[in-house]
Amino acid sequence: MVANGKSITRTYIGTESREVCELPNLIGVQLESYERFLQLETIRKGLEPDPDLGLENVFRSTFPIDSPNGEMRLTYRGYTIDYDNVKFTETECKKKGRSYSVPIKVTISLEFFATGEMREKEIFFGDIPLMTDRGTFIINGAERVVVSQIHRSPGVIFSHDKDVYSSRIIPYRGSWLEFEIDEKKSLIYAKIDRKKKILGTLLLRAIGYDSREKIIDAFYKSEDVELIDDPEMRTTLENRYLAKDVYAMINGEERKVLRAGDLLHAHEIDELFKLGVNLIQLVDLKGEGSLHSEIILNCFEIEDAKYTREGFDEPTKEDVLTPIFSVLMPGEMIAIERAEKDLPDMFFSPRKYDLGSVGRYKFNKKFGEELEDNDAVADESTVLTPEDITNTMGYLIKVFIHEANVDDIDHLGNRRVRSVGELLQNALRGAFARMERIAKERMNLETGSVKPQDLISIKPIVAAIKEFFGSSQLSQFMDQVNPLAELTHKRRLNALGPGGLSRDRAGFEVRDVHYTHYGRICPIETPEGPNIGLIVSLANYTRINRHGFLETPYRRVVDGKVTDQYRFLDANDEEKYYIAQASAAFDEDGQFLDKEVPVRHSGDYSTRAPEEIRYMDISPKQVISVAASLIPFLEHDDANRALMGSNMQRQAVPLVFPETPRVGTGMEGKTAYDSGVLVKAHRSGVVSYVSSDKIIVIPTSSEIEGEMDVYEVQKYERTNQDTCFNQKPIVEVGQRVEVDQVLADGPATQHGELALGRNILVGFVPWHGYNYEDAVLISERVVKDDIFTSVHIKEFTTDIRETKLGPEKLTRDIPNTSEKMLEQLDADGIVRIGATVRPGSILVGKVTPKSESDTTPEFKLLNSIFGEKAKEVRDTSLKVPHGTEGTIIDIQRLKRSNNDELPPGVEETVKVLIATKRKLRQGDKMAGRHGNKGVVSKILPEEDMPFMEDGTPLDVCLNPLGVPSRMNIGQLMETQLGWAAVALDEWYSTPVFQSASMEQLEEKMREAGLPEDSKAILYDGQTGVPFVNPVFCGYIYYLKLHHLVDDKMHARSTGPYSLVTQQPLGGKAQFGGQRLGEMEVWALEAYGAANTLQELLTIKSDDMNGRVKIYESIVKGEPATTAGMPEAFNVLVQEIRGLALDMSVYDADGNLVPLTERDEELLAKQGSAN
Repeated sequence: MVANGKSITRTYIGTESREVCELPNLIGVQLESYERFLQLETIRKGLEPDPDLGLENVFRSTFPIDSPNGEMRLTYRGYTIDYDNVKFTETECKKKGRSYSVPIKVTISLEFFATGEMREKEIFFGDIPLMTDRGTFIINGAERVVVSQIHRSPGVIFSHDKDVYSSRIIPYRGSWLEFEIDEKKSLIYAKIDRKKKILGTLLLRAIGYDSREKIIDAFYKSEDVELIDDPEMRTTLENRYLAKDVYAMINGEERKVLRAGDLLHAHEIDELFKLGVNLIQLVDLKGEGSLHSEIILNCFEIEDAKYTREGFDEPTKEDVLTPIFSVLMPGEMIAIERAEKDLPDMFFSPRKYDLGSVGRYKFNKKFGEELEDNDAVADESTVLTPEDITNTMGYLIKVFIHEANVDDIDHLGNRRVRSVGELLQNALRGAFARMERIAKERMNLETGSVKPQDLISIKPIVAAIKEFFGSSQLSQFMDQVNPLAELTHKRRLNALGPGGLSRDRAGFEVRDVHYTHYGRICPIETPEGPNIGLIVSLANYTRINRHGFLETPYRRVVDGKVTDQYRFLDANDEEKYYIAQASAAFDEDGQFLDKEVPVRHSGDYSTRAPEEIRYMDISPKQVISVAASLIPFLEHDDANRALMGSNMQRQAVPLVFPETPRVGTGMEGKTAYDSGVLVKAHRSGVVSYVSSDKIIVIPTSSEIEGEMDVYEVQKYERTNQDTCFNQKPIVEVGQRVEVDQVLADGPATQHGELALGRNILVGFVPWHGYNYEDAVLISERVVKDDIFTSVHIKEFTTDIRETKLGPEKLTRDIPNTSEKMLEQLDADGIVRIGATVRPGSILVGKVTPKSESDTTPEFKLLNSIFGEKAKEVRDTSLKVPHGTEGTIIDIQRLKRSNNDELPPGVEETVKVLIATKRKLRQGDKMAGRHGNKGVVSKILPEEDMPFMEDGTPLDVCLNPLGVPSRMNIGQLMETQLGWAAVALDEWYSTPVFQSASMEQLEEKMREAGLPEDSKAILYDGQTGVPFVNPVFCGYIYYLKLHHLVDDKMHARSTGPYSLVTQQPLGGKAQFGGQRLGEMEVWALEAYGAANTLQELLTIKSDDMNGRVKIYESIVKGEPATTAGMPEAFNVLVQEIRGLALDMSVYDADGNLVPLTERDEELLAKQGSAN
């Protein structure tokens, strides 16, 4: 039952809802990130691009480049994107296998210091791919998506593991710096780049805290103490540490008598009184703002013992740097002057170290220097400062003494997202560094006549762009099965990839759902296999802030009143507040109805008075992703099944006659709209022309007379997954359209809404065992009416090459081919559009010259007499492979002579597109939206299906045992409401977590005049006898998935064999055979099936002579011959010989059996010798 009219009005059915925040653009993640990278809009408006963003930032951080000899400098002046110079449109790129990109031109000036002369030039810096308005890239003719990566945020992290407390300073680029405290020793150590441990105070001395006094001053508060010689004072002084060196007059000169950091015992105290010292400064270990631990002071003892020379009271620069550099560069000679500069440079030089604005933001958040929201972080501070290092050490000591808490590395405040723009920026950084190195080398060699373009090599940049889009783990072939699959692919977050985790090393914690995922990452949608939890989806309302952290919106609650304002909070900000659920009840004035409202607060659930609540969830569906929010009654499904339901919707094949679900969630329109498969109006106007491939709208606001907007409608295009991309106009001539109104439906959409499957009548009833183990019994009506019929388009390509023996030719004149095979070909040997083809049919007739070695001596004689004419050719035509049949819908020819770019040696490429209509078949996989999947087991004649009292036969019989153990009750509620919807001819919207109650369902069933419990008496179609019990019936939304039996069906008689083992290859792609593994062999052995085993292990496997003979005997109809020696035995013998063990095989008469050609030669030699 397909909807009438051009749009569908959905009736809301569920709990009351008041949403104040519109859903954002669902592919905004991609579009905004790339816009920040290229800053196209800024440049178009003639404004200065932001120096801290994207490509501009890469240029600014590379230039200026000074020559090593100090004679010249290259300076960057700005870049332009030649938008009018896009070589090909998106459609042309797909057809011709090109990349949709735009030239980037950069103005560079070269300054000569000696003469003051400036030479300026605009240099071509390569082509940079453009993002389509659908958030994709077209690279070599295929649509690709760059998936966002979720990784550990730069900044500082504190952790505790088995007696060791550690902190890690993670930069955006540069050396890692770690500190750790061993519980047993109570000392603090540093590690640089995960090398050996260095005493913490040694590192402090190396970066400028070169005395005990400075180190103590950085960590501790001190107190002045006046010395009065009485017992009480002596008791007070005992076991206290000095904060400053103590000097006294000895023999008329001032000398240091005690050092800062020394522990006072009775002997030292006596000494002080004896020398008449009046005032000393002591470390205050209990004071506010001071460090309440002796760890730093303990390190001084180790310094004295290990790193201080005799005669000195503190380690010298050399004493400090030598142990550090022996760890950093073991085995190398250490030049102290160089080491003195190199170590601070590792952390304090912008060239070598970068925390990034994120790292600086995290540092400031951690150590209390709160930044205002809009404060830009100064460039200089993206390096470490000595204070950062002391703050980190101090905080780690506080964690050790339990004054501060360790961090949770899975908290979303410590994980951030790198989207397309940033990933490409990082890929280009390395390329620009190589370009800088090359420029410096050339500057050294060049003379005065040099121009800027002579110094700059764009090769590394072009290579980096190509490598990033072509082969990066995060640049993926777009999942284009249906609009939802496209949309989800663009909203995916991946924890793998360069700089991320690896599958094998990722533990449970990283993969698990964390409380900070709430409203940011969907807890449901993730793959089931080894990538579970590492690949996730963004939740509906999530956005990524300028630091790369995920934010989700919350309604403001002011003085216990809910307002219509909302604010985006990241995971760290959210920790501070009590947040109410979206379902919390409140009146028109925003006053909560309950005195105690259920709230969340940093992972804990409790109740609080309205006055304590600052924020409230914006919508119940903010927790989940787009795919999960398309499942009605999701809250009644078990999470595991909901996960399968989310994933399987992405695999639904677009049907020829799609239908939007009777029971939807209200997300269908937004999903289809943002996926980019619909044609939308750019301006309002009136439709003046509609055809299958074009819509013309006359805009109402046009100032130019006769101006019109022409919209191309794509017909029968092939997608990346070989499904059919077809758009159909849904407007009529004379119709008025508004801005952004849908003009044409795309694949798997109907009237601008997502339509992945069909609403069909189901009964939950077993039928003769045909729906055992989740199998699905289907009525023939479903096949006859093309309810689940889909179109699939395959592309076959052949190249016409220039060979050493002459060019290949397209021709209809193919050797040894019957006229019947050639009847569909034109004069060039190319099949005509509209022809129906089967496996083995010729698509492109092509002949290749044969090599001389293939020809006979007679042929060589004829060739030498008649020259070219007599040259023999081989048939290398493109034929339809096994398992493919259909209609030719398009032929594309790319020729070198037409200036099409082709690979070297290729003169022409011919592409043939075959469309196949696939009806539903036994073995196809089907599923509902609740993870209720099954395989079609039987297609039953309509008259044999169970039928209702009014004679309506069911379309599908599902097994009732598939429901209780799976706990996906949502499917039953959907089926019940679906029946009411069809009976009343209505479409419902029942949002996730706000869906219709049982009372509402029963009310609808009563309104439709249907049984309240949705159970009907069914009659057996074969006998006409009613079933004993009433059966649960209704309309469910059912999908046909991409796992089609036609793609999996495979058979082989003979085919290719592996070179070494001579056994048949495996897999459909290699036209392989079925492997009889060791377990199958055991089963046959258990039955004593000796002859079956023998033929399976020899002639059907790797007995080379035997299989040729048996094939011959089958063809000739003669009795089969016996098996010979399998090749596996020969391989074993050769391996044993490889171990220097002479192994030979003899027959019953004691004669040597030759195993290889070499053995045969040796036997022949022996025979002739005898």
